[in-house]
Amino acid sequence: MNDATAALIVAIISYLVGAIPFGYLIPKWCKGIDIREHGSGNPGATNVLRTMGNEWGILVLCLDLLKGLLPVWLLPMWLLPSDSPAMLHLRVLAGVAAIVGHMLPVYLQFRGGKGVATALGVVIVLGGWGTPVAVATFLITFAAWRLVALSSMLAVSAFAITQLVVLYPYPSQTWSLLGFSVAAPLLIIYRHRSNIVRLWNREEERTEIGKRSSSVKNEVPTESDEDSAA
Repeated sequence: MNDATAALIVAIISYLVGAIPFGYLIPKWCKGIDIREHGSGNPGATNVLRTMGNEWGILVLCLDLLKGLLPVWLLPMWLLPSDSPAMLHLRVLAGVAAIVGHMLPVYLQFRGGKGVATALGVVIVLGGWGTPVAVATFLITFAAWRLVALSSMLAVSAFAITQLVVLYPYPSQTWSLLGFSVAAPLLIIYRHRSNIVRLWNREEERTEIGKRSSSVKNEVPTESDEDSAA
């Protein structure tokens, strides 16, 4: 199989896998509710956690993570020899397609989440040093402030900076990964634009692990809320 055909197959399958809306399907199948009518209205892990509890939010988080990890890990190996010079670039393409699928899922009229969990799955395979730095940044920031959006944005920023430092000396070998390491964090931060406004106005809701927010559960989603998801 030539590289162009492999790239097309990887892009399509990765997008369709990334677009599977577990944040919508799990509440629908297990509790009979449309998560878009509860809490912030977002079909993401954070809204599921706040609305239904820890175990459901963690389940959705893990499934969203696998949407990024599995296509990046398995598809290129299935389509190309392990020593193919295009292997890294095909993995990056799979990661981009999976993240875009999560953000713009065809199954939900292209209204999805921010791609943080799916991106984590991608960078577990791709990220190198940037991944543990990003995870540590998220955990420290979240422990301090309990703000998922702020923690996510700082984590992806730390990932981008670390990757630039590590990869910049070798651009000819890692140009696709270098581009991904900058573009994906910028896209994720852009998807947080409504959260940035709420953070600036000190209106962003804190997430307490182990506590279900009844106020979030019963609130009517606003138009701005519907633009944000985990």
